[in-house]
Amino acid sequence: MFIVKNEDPSVLASPVLVTGVFGHPVTLSANLSEGDKLLNGKLQELAKLGDVSAKKKEISYLHTLGLLKPERLVFVGLGKQKDLTFEGLKEAFGALFQSMEKKGWTHIAIDLDSFLTATIPSEEAAFALSEAYALSTYQFEGYKKRKNEQPRQIEEITVYTASDQVSIESALFVGHTYGKGTNSARNLVNLPGNMLTATDMANYAQGLAEKYQFECEILEKSEMEELGMGALLAVNQGSTEPPKMIVLKYQGKDTWTDVIGLVGKGITFDTGGYSIKTKAGIVGMKTDMGGAAAVLGAMEIIGELKPEQNVVAVIPSTDNMISGNAFKPDDVIVSMSGKTIEVLNTDAEGRLVLADAVTYAKHHGAEYLVDVATLTGGVITALGMEMTGAMTNDEQWFEEVLLASEEAGEPMWRLPITEKDKARVRGSKIADLNNSPGAEGHAIMGGAFVGEFAEDTPWVHLDIAGTSTRRSAYELGPSGATGVMARTLATLVERFGLEETE
Repeated sequence: MFIVKNEDPSVLASPVLVTGVFGHPVTLSANLSEGDKLLNGKLQELAKLGDVSAKKKEISYLHTLGLLKPERLVFVGLGKQKDLTFEGLKEAFGALFQSMEKKGWTHIAIDLDSFLTATIPSEEAAFALSEAYALSTYQFEGYKKRKNEQPRQIEEITVYTASDQVSIESALFVGHTYGKGTNSARNLVNLPGNMLTATDMANYAQGLAEKYQFECEILEKSEMEELGMGALLAVNQGSTEPPKMIVLKYQGKDTWTDVIGLVGKGITFDTGGYSIKTKAGIVGMKTDMGGAAAVLGAMEIIGELKPEQNVVAVIPSTDNMISGNAFKPDDVIVSMSGKTIEVLNTDAEGRLVLADAVTYAKHHGAEYLVDVATLTGGVITALGMEMTGAMTNDEQWFEEVLLASEEAGEPMWRLPITEKDKARVRGSKIADLNNSPGAEGHAIMGGAFVGEFAEDTPWVHLDIAGTSTRRSAYELGPSGATGVMARTLATLVERFGLEETE
């Protein structure tokens, strides 16, 4: 896919040469400036006329008419050099690759050094390039009748740079790995509920375990009953599909210490149970396992990159259905931790399955916890569709997660959990906790409830109800699933403890 060369791209035979352009005025890269001499300065003239644009994410095309070795020159607008960010560069590359695929070009060359700035070195630019390629060209095939003629895809990208070839190849590999892991999470979220049951998700996890030599444990219903996982089992009561508690372990250290627990909500379809959703609200509930998908996507990245860390991934999976056996409002259930829960809302089921999963992650030695869940509509009301809601019981651990999210380009915003919030969750008259104290601060109530099971273990809760899907296409992907937090979790694991050793 990626070939790295330490040569001048403007004089080598390549059908398409891509270069970045900054403005204003438009400035050509050093390599193209040399090529422009062969064109008698025509590139600079065309730039002045506006045929070559430096406007952010704008793609311009020129045919060289046989005067240069590349048949076509493609220019990627990057705006002002001082204003270009890493995320902005990824979006610009995304716009490029989407444009390339529409053209049907299969082999392209990129002058990587033309995309560098004082704050974006060559390794970061290479990472941005390869991650953006994977993300921007992703498509969920779906189940429509296939056309006889398949669209042509980019098969080979030659990257020209003066930088060290080995370091650029490594950056391209890592960036592409992050993109592919995110796309795997997207695939899982986009699958319909009848194509991705809890059993299917368990089989998928087992496939990852076989590929990357993870330790894998899949708890069946009878085993959950023996362990007293009454919260997960209650949510599953109305279903004909058996529940699964999925565990993957990756050991990157000699001893099982400093274990990071990644917990993902795996509700494969959510009717709301007897607190049933509206006919409009129930559509799209196949995506209620976005947290589980993020964890599985992160584990794929971890399996590829093999960081020197210890990770346990725990996914409680079931659907939330309605039947004569289904749990109902006013029921009292007993979680694995022994804490009793009064059910006031069967549509607040995600926090119930997370309760047992968090407890089980600690059982497997997790010393740091992050749970990811499409938990509440309340987080969308509070933060919109672009920002993940975060809650925590530990400032230092939250800072680690926040830095990872910033590096991954998946922004989050912290919401508070006060003692009064905890009191509301503990406000049941007949049980230790209630699962839905009311609509006020609904996102915070969900986080506060899960925090009751994290207890003193450093913990961050990520509510991705708004960010797990997009309504429209953008530079880094189509509408539908985003795979959000797969990259943040993998980055968190990779960078864990770096500040202490530096």
